[in-house]
Amino acid sequence: MNAPHPATLLRQQLYRDMAPHHLTPLWEVLHALVPPQPGTPCVPALWKYEDVRPFLMRAGEAITAEEAVRRVLILENPSLRGQSAVTQSLYAGLQLILPREVAPSHRHTQSALRFIVEGSGAYTAVDGERTTMRPGDFIITPSWTWHDHGSEADGPVVWLDGLDIPMVRFFDAGFAENGAARSQDVSRPEGTSLARYGHNMVPVRHEPPFGATSPIFSYPYDRSREALEQLERHAPVDAWDGVKLRYVNPLTGGWPMPTIATFMQRLPAGFHGKGFRQTDGAVYSVVEGEGEVAIEHGDNSYAFRFGPRDHFVIPSWHTARLTSARGCVLFSFSDRPVHQALGIHREERLS
Repeated sequence: MNAPHPATLLRQQLYRDMAPHHLTPLWEVLHALVPPQPGTPCVPALWKYEDVRPFLMRAGEAITAEEAVRRVLILENPSLRGQSAVTQSLYAGLQLILPREVAPSHRHTQSALRFIVEGSGAYTAVDGERTTMRPGDFIITPSWTWHDHGSEADGPVVWLDGLDIPMVRFFDAGFAENGAARSQDVSRPEGTSLARYGHNMVPVRHEPPFGATSPIFSYPYDRSREALEQLERHAPVDAWDGVKLRYVNPLTGGWPMPTIATFMQRLPAGFHGKGFRQTDGAVYSVVEGEGEVAIEHGDNSYAFRFGPRDHFVIPSWHTARLTSARGCVLFSFSDRPVHQALGIHREERLS
């Protein structure tokens, strides 16, 4: 057996001697710290609603909304089990509320979105204003705003929760506070924020009520669907995205949330999309229709068939292709605003 090279012995002794001083050599890990391309541990995943829903209903029997504070089943990325994360920066979960229940008031620094999946007649309240939940509606809970949920519906209501929990955790910046009452006092009629900011007009003198977050906290699906239908009929269909729109903050034209981007898109019947990849990992909720997504990363490939109320995740820098024989509508969210703010966002649209 050949003796170790003297330089090897010298390095090994150096590592042992400096370890108690909490030092480590960069040259041993540089290739992993600065990789040639993103190497996320996340993997693509699909959650079929028909498989998930029975567990939600069982959760409704096992614990009340008030006991749970938020009765949610977390959509955990298979490679991040135990981390309450769907990607390394985003959280996703499905929340259930039953008739006459209240999910009590609280607030936190994490920003949250609600995308309604099943049922109508529940509500969410944000800083004194309620909005009724209907399937396909996109609702925002801005950072550090009091919010609670309740239901006056006849049946269960389910929505997708999307939050920047892992991102805030990375920055060690999370705070939370519980409200003194189960439900906050309603101080403004429903629709007030939409009337003030949702018609391409804003009050002459105003302060943004939620800082960098959109002053509209409820974006109704009927408006989004109408816009998609109009564009599908009268505008070119994008070869990668179909007809895709992004939600905006009407005060700035920018993203509705400082850490989370949200989108709605329509894949026309017979759509066969080209491949794309982007550094922002994205979570999708199928609003209506059916389709397929093919995802590739290195030597790994995935093919998911999706239908209404299903959810799937496309991780960072995974090549994806969307197709739909009969047409479908997809809602999605990602961490793109942070990528763009830091100047690190990259996207490739493959031919």
